[in-house]
Amino acid sequence: MARKGRAARESGPLPPPLPPERRTVGQLVAESIRLYARNFWATLGLGLGPAGLALAGTFVGRTDQVLLTVAGGAIVLGACYALACGIAAGQRPPREVLLSAWGTAVIVWIPAPLLAIVFVLPALAWLALVGLAVPAAVAERLSIRQAISRGIQLGRTDYIHAFGSLAALTIVVFLTQSVLYFLLRTGSEQAARVSLFLANLVISPVLFLGAALLYEDQAARFRVQSGPRPERSRDADLPDALDPDRPGSSHASVESRPAAGGQP
Repeated sequence: MARKGRAARESGPLPPPLPPERRTVGQLVAESIRLYARNFWATLGLGLGPAGLALAGTFVGRTDQVLLTVAGGAIVLGACYALACGIAAGQRPPREVLLSAWGTAVIVWIPAPLLAIVFVLPALAWLALVGLAVPAAVAERLSIRQAISRGIQLGRTDYIHAFGSLAALTIVVFLTQSVLYFLLRTGSEQAARVSLFLANLVISPVLFLGAALLYEDQAARFRVQSGPRPERSRDADLPDALDPDRPGSSHASVESRPAAGGQP
C-alpha cells in the first residue's frame, strides 16, 4: 500500500486537458466519460431510450426491428441527444429550444439506420457531417433549418476529427456494452433481456455526451480557421535604402574595404 502511494506521489497530478481546438480523439472520449461521472444520476436517464429500444427489438422480427430503429430511434434517441446537449453545455435550455433541437435530431437521424444497413461507416460519415446540428440548435438557439446549415458548416471544418471521434465513441460504447452484457447474462432468455437493458442503460449516455462535446471541438476549430490572420510586413526588418533621414550610411551593412595601394 505504501509503495502504491509513493508511486502515485511520484507520478504527480495529471496534465491539464487540451483546449477544444486542439483536443484529440482520445481526450474527447476521456472527457465524455469524465462528464458522465460528474453528472451520473442526471445523465443516467439518457440511457432509458436506447435501453427501451434494445429491449423492444428482442420481441419483434428483423423487418420490424428496422422500422423500430428508424421511427423509434428518430423520436427517442433524438430526444436523448437534445437533452445530452443541454447537460454538456451546463445549462437548462428553454422548452422551445429543446423542441427545435428534437426536431433537428429527428431529421438528422432518419437516414442513419438506412445507411447502417449497408455498413456502419456510412451512417457515421453522415452523422459526422450533419449531426452537430443538434448541439448547435441548443447552444446557439437556432431554428431547424439554421441548425442543419450550421451543423454541416461545423462538420466540414475538421471532418476527419468529427468522423474519428464518432467512430471512437461508437467502438468504446459497443465494446463496453458487449462486455457488460456477457458478464450479466446468466443463460435464460429473460436474463439476457435484462442484461441487454442494463448494459444499454448504463453505457449509452457516453455516446450522447461525447457527440455533444464534439460540438465544442468543431466550433473552436471553426473560430480558429475563420479568425483574422496576422498580416506579414512587406519590408519585414530590412533597412530602407531610400530613407535619407535614417542614421548611418545608406550602405551601413556593407563593410568598408581599403582601396588599392593601402590608401583608405
